[in-house]
Amino acid sequence: MEDDGKPLLDPVRAGESYVEADQNGFDSLDPKSKRPFYVEPRNIVDEDMQERVSAEASVMNSRMQYYSRLTGSSDRLLIPPDHVIPAPDEIYVYSPLGTAFKIQGNADGSGKNPSIITIFAIWNTMMGTSILSIPWGIKQAGFTFGVIIIILMGILTLYCCLRVLKSRAAVPFIDTSSWEFPDVCKYYFGSFGQWSSLAFSMVSLVGAMIVYWVLMSNFLFNTGKFIYNYVHHVNVTDTDVGTNGTDRVICPFPNKEHHANHSADEYMTYGNNTEDVFDQWWHKTKTVPLYLIILLLPLLNFKSASFFARFTFLGTVSVAYLIILVTLKAARLGFHLEFHWFHSTDFFVPEFRSLFPQFTGVLTLAFFIHNCVITLLKNNKNQENNVRDLSVAYLLVGLTYLYVGILIFAVFPSPPLSKDCIEPNFLDNFPSSDILVFIARACLLFQMSTVYPLLGYLVRVQLMGQIFGKPYPSVFHVMTLNLIIVGAGVLMARFYPNIGSIIRYSGATCGLAYVFVFPSVIHMISLHRSGQLRWPSAVFHSFLIVLGIANLIGQFLM
Repeated sequence: MEDDGKPLLDPVRAGESYVEADQNGFDSLDPKSKRPFYVEPRNIVDEDMQERVSAEASVMNSRMQYYSRLTGSSDRLLIPPDHVIPAPDEIYVYSPLGTAFKIQGNADGSGKNPSIITIFAIWNTMMGTSILSIPWGIKQAGFTFGVIIIILMGILTLYCCLRVLKSRAAVPFIDTSSWEFPDVCKYYFGSFGQWSSLAFSMVSLVGAMIVYWVLMSNFLFNTGKFIYNYVHHVNVTDTDVGTNGTDRVICPFPNKEHHANHSADEYMTYGNNTEDVFDQWWHKTKTVPLYLIILLLPLLNFKSASFFARFTFLGTVSVAYLIILVTLKAARLGFHLEFHWFHSTDFFVPEFRSLFPQFTGVLTLAFFIHNCVITLLKNNKNQENNVRDLSVAYLLVGLTYLYVGILIFAVFPSPPLSKDCIEPNFLDNFPSSDILVFIARACLLFQMSTVYPLLGYLVRVQLMGQIFGKPYPSVFHVMTLNLIIVGAGVLMARFYPNIGSIIRYSGATCGLAYVFVFPSVIHMISLHRSGQLRWPSAVFHSFLIVLGIANLIGQFLM
């Protein structure tokens, strides 16, 4: 009886010679000669996983093992026919703070997307809520240094992403065509690689869900306030320091000591300087985060996330509208820049600031696509263009961040306001009565409310799948997990609604593993095993690991 570890499908076709099995019992397979029998649960947001895998797939697996056991080393008569092998599933891939992109494969598993679609898919997946914090990050690093850091971090994360993309090819004698990066980590590091990659993946996903909860609370509050004031013809007069005119810009936290622990609405009063009933029940940090539970907690318990995946195109629409909004604001407000290289003034920050590690933490997540880049590029029509297409996509993402960050920083009216007033969410620098910003908040609120259940689904599939072997073990387990995640979001929205800090901590933590450590270590190990590791490469990749560690430590020192 053949060993159970032998591939279920024989790669040989008529006229082809058989290849020797490697020491691990795997044949070298042509990717076009087989189609995926089982797609990892972390990539599926389609239908009820429990029903689809436990019944039909179980029978299919037994049937294919039967064919495999009957097939001898030189017998080609009992190769499983095409109708025995199921067609590929539809797969969605995610960026932790971005959107989902749907990938469809051909019947033979080969790619079919042209380069322009692949580039757009990467751009669409990478762009997320981090774009709202780019102007704040430039302010923290200084204008000149911030621009330099965006460029350097873009190049650095691109190189590490290329290392992830090429990591499968360095595994000898094994067909890795269906592998993802966690599979590569498991190959090199065993169970440690498997569980550590899961842990860091949980950090990125749960961190994204917390950021989403804080932002949705913000957007829901301001959207509700705008609608209430419009319907009741309330003339809002706020006490925030700000400019006058139709394009008003505000400084919610002129007292920097209170910036981290209070929210903008605590500095606002209304026409009669008293809180009415609406203000008591519609508070940004005390009540609105709780209202989101009524909307989102039931959605997290859906066994299938396919309904919400239909709205992922809204991510592109939201980013496009933000770019238009920034352009309009720049045209109306004009540019306000002065260069003070190392010393701040009343209205301007220095060009080089010691707070720059906060920006590197944000950018680690802003350029993060390493956990799904292999999946995205599997369907590229011309695989030889993968490096080029990934580089072009990173260039477009970097240009988008530079455009939004530079414009918002440059047009922020200084004087009369200080550049230090730029918020971690730059939309908070515009009052709730601004109609253009109201549209942006409403669009982002709806888009995030559809992506949030998808992120929760991925957390459940990955975590429950590893612990219990199925993504929906019981209602009790799922509800407990969802309540923990929702509770974390409510607490952060109540006591620490600073998305800049949440993004940088999450980015630096998950980036330590997926961006800096794992790609560099795996590359050095593969070179060492092949006898090609040289000291310049060892020094450079060791330096990348040190940078990742320093990036994480720097978040706690700022």
